[in-house]
Amino acid sequence: MPTSVLIVEDEPEFMRRFANAVLADPELHLAAVVSTGAAALSVLDAEAPDAMLVDLGLPDMDGVEVIRHAALHRPGCDVLVVTMFGDDEHVLASIEAGATGYLLKDAVAERIAASIHELRAGGSPISPGIARRVLARFRVGALPAERAEPAAAAASAAPSPLTERETEILRLTAKGLSFETIGQLIGISPHTVVAHVKKIYRKLAVHSRGEAVYEASQMGLL
Repeated sequence: MPTSVLIVEDEPEFMRRFANAVLADPELHLAAVVSTGAAALSVLDAEAPDAMLVDLGLPDMDGVEVIRHAALHRPGCDVLVVTMFGDDEHVLASIEAGATGYLLKDAVAERIAASIHELRAGGSPISPGIARRVLARFRVGALPAERAEPAAAAASAAPSPLTERETEILRLTAKGLSFETIGQLIGISPHTVVAHVKKIYRKLAVHSRGEAVYEASQMGLL
C-alpha cells in the first residue's frame, strides 16, 4: 500500500515541486497539500497520513505547533521538516516537538521522495550542515564548564575562512536575493557571483545556500 503524504507548505513553487515529487513516485500517495497550519491540523484530525512534510514559516502559526499536534494525535505519522530555517533554535524545537527528519529547503527538491522512504524505513534524513551542528552542540554541551568556555572563546576568535567579498555575497544571499540581483548591487556579473558562491560552499563544506547561511551564522560571520 502506498505511503500517504501530507504536504504543509505555503510557497507555491515549493508546494508544486514537492507535490510533483510525491506524485511521480508510485510508492507514494499524495493525501493532501495545504498552505496553512490550521488546514494541516484539520487534515490531521480527519485523516492519518503516514508522513508529513512541513515548513516552519507558515502564515498563521509556527510549523512546530503542527509537529506537536501530529506527534500527539497521529503518533504513527513520520514528520519531515523542509524549511529555510537552519538555526539551532528551530532545529532543536522541531526535534523536541517530534520531527524525525530535517532538511534545508533549497537542497532537497530532488531528494524528497527518497527522504520520505528513508523516513518510513526508520531513518532520519538530515541536511549535512544541520547534522554537524546538532552533533557539535551536544559535544560542546557535554564539556565541563571549564573546558566549554575556552572552546567557545577559541571558536569566536578563529579567523574567517571567507574573504571580505565572499562575506558580502553571503550576507546578500542570506537576504534571499538572486545571484543576478547580487551582481547588480555590487557591480559584478552573475557568473562571477556564482563562482564566489562555489568557493563559499567549498570553504564551509556545504552544498546549498541554506546550509552556507547556517554555517556562517554559527561561525559568527553574519
